[in-house]
Amino acid sequence: MAAIYSLYIINKSGGLIFYKDYGLQGRMDTNDSLRLASLWHSMHAISQQLSPIHGCSGIELLEADTFDLHCFQSLTGTKFFVVSEPGTQNMENLLKHIYELYTDYVLKNPFYEMEMPIRCELFDINLAQAVQKERVSYLGR
Repeated sequence: MAAIYSLYIINKSGGLIFYKDYGLQGRMDTNDSLRLASLWHSMHAISQQLSPIHGCSGIELLEADTFDLHCFQSLTGTKFFVVSEPGTQNMENLLKHIYELYTDYVLKNPFYEMEMPIRCELFDINLAQAVQKERVSYLGR
């Protein structure tokens, strides 16, 4: 069983620019993934404003009975979040690695337009390798 169910990348305006489903069951359709991304963007923004801690960057981990949602926000406001099995560890490192892949293969691509959906083959290939590596290390634990 895979530790990672799905990956989302949301631009600073709350638009879903990348979605990849890794789960074998319960796949969401496009409209559901757009709704989830929009909802998460809103919840993240509200949590920043309501936090009693000055300089809070928003929700980083949401734990539920059937899944965990791990989030990383870049300095530019782009959010990367992974839905995974409950109790999955080291997702922060994976999210930072995905951010590095994003900067290397998407942002440096001269044909990519900012804030638009990501369609970059090198990003897809390297992302698949990173997720597979995470799955292998998860199964080894």
